[in-house]
Amino acid sequence: MNVLVVDVGGTNVKVLATGKTEPRKFPSGRDLTAKKMVAGVKKLARGWKYQAVSIGYPGMVVGNRVIAEPYNLGRGWMGFDFEAAFRRPVKLINDAAMQALGSYKRGKMLFLGLGTGLGSTLIADGIVEPMELAHLPYKKGTYEDYVGERSLKKRGKKKWRRYVTDVVKLLTAALEPDDVVLGGGNVKKLKELPEGSRVGTNDNAFLGGFRLWEKAAGQRRSRRAKSRKVKNSNQRIAA
Repeated sequence: MNVLVVDVGGTNVKVLATGKTEPRKFPSGRDLTAKKMVAGVKKLARGWKYQAVSIGYPGMVVGNRVIAEPYNLGRGWMGFDFEAAFRRPVKLINDAAMQALGSYKRGKMLFLGLGTGLGSTLIADGIVEPMELAHLPYKKGTYEDYVGERSLKKRGKKKWRRYVTDVVKLLTAALEPDDVVLGGGNVKKLKELPEGSRVGTNDNAFLGGFRLWEKAAGQRRSRRAKSRKVKNSNQRIAA
């Protein structure tokens, strides 16, 4: 099955389909609504064949639904019917969670996305737990106020890097992960990585989007196998 992966960020919307090697993108920003996003993606993906869509959304997602409007985009995301708009099955996931899924190797992994804001996800033994750490209190504001894009522009690289190191240290101590991955567009602006962390490339977001449908296919196969096992067991009992 060919999948179209859509990575919605505060600066750009990027797309990639199964079998393609070069992502396409268009600018996002504070006036980007869900409707505009879909129109832009359809235009970019013209000529690509796909039967399903994965969307990484920069905000809270529960049960394949947006449950809070984004901080850095336009309005109109809550309640939007993405499947009707794309006319395809759609899997919706937090954008940091999608990149985290693509970065995951083993055990308990903490992913922190340094982009327009701060994305965060914990994966434990393959179970994805999107987290909203960005807006928790830190110093005189929130974590995002100190390690997000606005802080980088306001305070400069030197101070921003110190805050990133401090935030990674605090969250690592609190959550005790086996692996810490830093992603997002601004990770390349770090001079040195915080101790115990590694870089996850932005391309991992696309890998995560493809993995979403691989996991779904695996779960369906597992359910069918269990169903056949129960059916065969019942037939043996009846005999």
